[in-house]
Amino acid sequence: MVINPTRAAGLNRLHDFLPQAGIAYARRRNEDDVSHVSGLSTWLMHRLLREAEVIAPVRKQHGDAAEKFVSEIFWRTYFKGYLERRPSIWVDYRAEVRQGRDRLATESGLRARWEAACKGETGLDCYDHWAQQLVSTGYLHNHARMWTASIWIFTLGLPWALGADFFLRHLMDGDPASNTLSWRWVGGLHTRGKHYLARAENIRRYTGGRFDPVGLMNEDADPLDGPPVPEVSPVPLGDAWSQGRVGLILHQDDLSPGLPEPEGIATFHIPDRRSPWTTGRHARAFTDGALADARDRFGTNTHLANEDAVAEWAGAFDALAAPYAPQGPAREALDALQVRLGRPIARIMDPWDTRAWHYTTAGYFKVKKAIPRLLDG
Repeated sequence: MVINPTRAAGLNRLHDFLPQAGIAYARRRNEDDVSHVSGLSTWLMHRLLREAEVIAPVRKQHGDAAEKFVSEIFWRTYFKGYLERRPSIWVDYRAEVRQGRDRLATESGLRARWEAACKGETGLDCYDHWAQQLVSTGYLHNHARMWTASIWIFTLGLPWALGADFFLRHLMDGDPASNTLSWRWVGGLHTRGKHYLARAENIRRYTGGRFDPVGLMNEDADPLDGPPVPEVSPVPLGDAWSQGRVGLILHQDDLSPGLPEPEGIATFHIPDRRSPWTTGRHARAFTDGALADARDRFGTNTHLANEDAVAEWAGAFDALAAPYAPQGPAREALDALQVRLGRPIARIMDPWDTRAWHYTTAGYFKVKKAIPRLLDG
């Protein structure tokens, strides 16, 4: 599967996958085979494509048979809203990654196991294949992500936050909320006491027999222990679009915003905030390409490579705005930029998020139940 960082490429992929998005997807999506999944998550993560424009043609062609595909799109929305309404989970994850990095500096045994896991040199064939695939391509099938995370935590005995960091710095569709909360779910921290254990039979079945790690994994591990899930906070309201000359700052989390026409548009290079370690080349290349595509589509040559460049550019405008960035590296960068500039950056919410995040108070079921109302209301 070729994943080019342009909106046009995403639309082409949607068109090509459309015939498979109904019953065929529901039946075969769990197989570790790219031919049975859409591969649209990378374009959705950067909002080169928007959720509604992906769902609409799928529902039109497949009707009720599109239920599973539509539900999978809403999982990303659910995770984003869940984390946004519990921001301390992201803060704590970042702290655990820093603590893990400090441990790696002082615990040679842990560092050796972590390095082997990141290189795909553990001796467990299936895990090593997926780890190497992740690094070499920037992609991993969702089922393989679950298996890999489970093996990392329960068989290799490595800190979950370092595993989530490994994914986030290499995945082209490295969505902070989906990634963090999926790892917490596998470990048993998202739904307390309920974890996901990779099992040899399941791996054999959904890899078509390519791997059969019987007796090589811990299939009896207990879930991780951790603090209670934080209380839910209100859905953020975002800011209003300002009057006067507005400068719009586009960032990696939303590159196709449906906003009023600004006086000026620029893309902002988010510093390498994904991880304390270097971001993977495929993840970096896709983001850089997506920013370039946005400049082409919006007819601007202005790319702001650092905070000083933003400060110089911003002086020409009465107000600044940016698409709302939920918890994650882009949000951190915009917050830091606002402090550096000493002036507000209006964060404009997308109505899709405002409506759907209302239902992210607990598990996914509440969102799933609301899908018809969200799509047709």
